[in-house]
Amino acid sequence: MTDVHNKATRSKNMRAIGTRDTAIEKRLAGLLTQAGFDFRVQDAALAGRPDFVIDAYQCIIFTHGCFWHHHDCYLFKVPATRTAFWLEKIGKNVERDNRDIAALLAQGWRVLVVWECALRGKLKLNDRDLAERLEEWICGGVQAAQIDTQGIKVSLPHTA
Repeated sequence: MTDVHNKATRSKNMRAIGTRDTAIEKRLAGLLTQAGFDFRVQDAALAGRPDFVIDAYQCIIFTHGCFWHHHDCYLFKVPATRTAFWLEKIGKNVERDNRDIAALLAQGWRVLVVWECALRGKLKLNDRDLAERLEEWICGGVQAAQIDTQGIKVSLPHTA
């Protein structure tokens, strides 16, 4: 299947995708605030510029888009056009994510990845369930985990 947009229009559309204050970040920020957690956002001094930093619990939380970070879920679809280009680009994102997470763990941070599919879409977790999983991980002692539509998994992305 060919792209329905010409190259210039597709490029414009892709540039318009935000990298901060996204809908999934806003939803997660609301849940963290509601639960009473103090956090910082987008700390450029830390590897990967984490979306949320909760200093009191030595926690880092990333919100990962399922397409951009290659999550094995219904939201990830291999593009039909320029497939090699996109797979290489996404593969580099995954390599960078793994490198950044490893650096944060080595510095003593605990790391959680919350996948886009847990925050939006037809299979998303409701606010109560998501808030419970967040609090469970933040207040627990697990070093690294991820949350997707199935709930919390004690493993990092691309290692489970």
